[in-house]
Amino acid sequence: MIKNQEIIDKLKAGNAKYLNAKSNDGDVSPEIRKDTKVNGQHPYAIVITCSDSRVIPESIFNAGIGEIFTIRVAGNVITETQLGSIEYAAGHLGSKVILVLGHTNCGAVGAATAGGGHGYVKYLTDEIKAAIGDEKDDYKACGLNVKNGVDKIVKALTGNEEINMDETDIIGAIYDIEDGHVDWL
Repeated sequence: MIKNQEIIDKLKAGNAKYLNAKSNDGDVSPEIRKDTKVNGQHPYAIVITCSDSRVIPESIFNAGIGEIFTIRVAGNVITETQLGSIEYAAGHLGSKVILVLGHTNCGAVGAATAGGGHGYVKYLTDEIKAAIGDEKDDYKACGLNVKNGVDKIVKALTGNEEINMDETDIIGAIYDIEDGHVDWL
């Protein structure tokens, strides 16, 4: 059951506006920079997404400074490091929606479906391979990887003293890098 529908609707509306936009209408003014310096940040959502340069959450959701707490790692893999950032944003900054955002044509997911990576990339692809099993379809693999991230966050935050899970939504979605729309899972 969704608890913060108005925030999710705001993300959806921002994505709808983004689909035909040539620039982001999010507030990046000197005034908002000063305000967030003086009064701090109060992001309404946390977005955990890939490091891919084609995936820009603030643009995808038409957001400005201080609106989205973005955590980026190749393949949107969830480890203790990302969980620490999520805990900070949800527990200390009050963000009530946690979104794991995968994307089409993800290089890390592609490497995992092809058998894995080498060097340090292997740490990422091993996590993704554990999430997707033998799935070879790019979109389905991406969805399984997102679902795994959501499940990891739910498991890790359940019982966390700093985060009220009764007031927090943890959801997943897939961003299409070609046409810009977000499929909500």
